[in-house]
Amino acid sequence: MAATTVLSLAASGCVTVHGELAVVPSVKRSEAEKALTAFVAAYNAADKNYDPALDKGRVTGALGAINQAGLRSHAITSPDGNKQHRDLVLGDAKFTIPKKAGWPRWFVADTAPAGQQRTGADEVRWLVAFVREGPDTGWKAAYLTSLAAGAIPRFATDADGYAVPAAGKAGALAVRPAELSADYASYLQTGRPDDFAPGPHTDQWRAARAKTAKQTASTMQYVDQPLNDGDFTPLGLATKDGGAFVFFATRYYQRQTTASGYRPQVPADVVPLLHGTARTKLTKEWMSSQAAEVPKTGRVTIVSRLEGVTGATGS
Repeated sequence: MAATTVLSLAASGCVTVHGELAVVPSVKRSEAEKALTAFVAAYNAADKNYDPALDKGRVTGALGAINQAGLRSHAITSPDGNKQHRDLVLGDAKFTIPKKAGWPRWFVADTAPAGQQRTGADEVRWLVAFVREGPDTGWKAAYLTSLAAGAIPRFATDADGYAVPAAGKAGALAVRPAELSADYASYLQTGRPDDFAPGPHTDQWRAARAKTAKQTASTMQYVDQPLNDGDFTPLGLATKDGGAFVFFATRYYQRQTTASGYRPQVPADVVPLLHGTARTKLTKEWMSSQAAEVPKTGRVTIVSRLEGVTGATGS
């Protein structure tokens, strides 16, 4: 992708329109295909060898945090690599490419994992959001969500067939994409604001947390934090119904405190990520990546959530 476009004007000589200012397609289709291929190859190598260095340059943001922590853990628990590895194959790729000015630039790959039995509207699709931070950096996968083909919204397009970033119509949405992470973190903590539709990732998750809050020999506390900037910037696409489909991230801490005479149970895959000794307290740090349907008016629906432990502390 060219960093600048030069326009020749007879009356005033040459004027350079920098890529940082011009509204242009984020990526060429051929480049998007190469980015997807490179991500899959790196992912497979890293998963086969349980080596985070092999795909570190191809992941970022919420997906990167989850991926890298999982590989670091497996590298300790299974030093000989992944004996159960099967290559990930993503076919039938469709690319949704927005036009935008400045960096970062991004696009979404809609793909079908090989080997599944479902077809038609029930076919499982992976939506992978790729981000490029600047002209001297490569494409990295930042968000991943899995949906049935029939559940993927129809994205709005401009006159040239390119997708429309949701940030440009934020004022016409029930919740601004930039506010989703903070609202969701607050909702999980307090039930407010009441912006989210019932479902497994909202009221049902709050209810599940409440059940584990106090048990015979331990208590469980949760602290949710928003993530909005840098590698965790939310990415949203306008949809044809006037709403938006948004990827965003949150972080949360899960602290278990045990009664006298008891110790927290540290899962085997968390041990390599643990700092300190879990005598009476175990705090797990989780990364949570969400995909949401944001309407013009009404409540936001969290349609998918991917999470993983990225660190732990004992005391």
